[in-house]
Amino acid sequence: MSHNPTEVLAGGVVLAAAIGFALYAGQVAGLSQSTAGYELTASFRSLEGVNVGTDVRLAGVKVGTVTGVALNSETFRADTSFSVIDGIEIPDDSAAVISSEGLLGGNFVEIMPGGSPFNLAEGEEILDTQGAVSLISLLVKFVAGGGEDS
Repeated sequence: MSHNPTEVLAGGVVLAAAIGFALYAGQVAGLSQSTAGYELTASFRSLEGVNVGTDVRLAGVKVGTVTGVALNSETFRADTSFSVIDGIEIPDDSAAVISSEGLLGGNFVEIMPGGSPFNLAEGEEILDTQGAVSLISLLVKFVAGGGEDS
């Protein structure tokens, strides 16, 4: 079985391009980012559209990732844990809000910083939370006239 040098070179170029694409896809997907950070928790009334791996953003910039979601059987709320990058200090009176990227975009956890001089430490809970707003229920209220008496 003979090997033509041109075929071997073409195969090497294709293999290098495939490896480069795989590395690029891993970076875009966030698989290669370091996980150095600290954990915080929050409890939401509705966590619609948020799963493990969803972005946590502050001022529109990704500062962390949702690492765990569980239903609290006593309060019937979604207990959520997420990591925040080391070096990002979150004031202890901050709020966590489920926000949407737009009508067709996905949801993410947005941290609205407070004005406290004290910061949250590893494992602490953000108490001020606002759950996801269902666009379907808003649309139904709008079509039905909002439920207000005229």
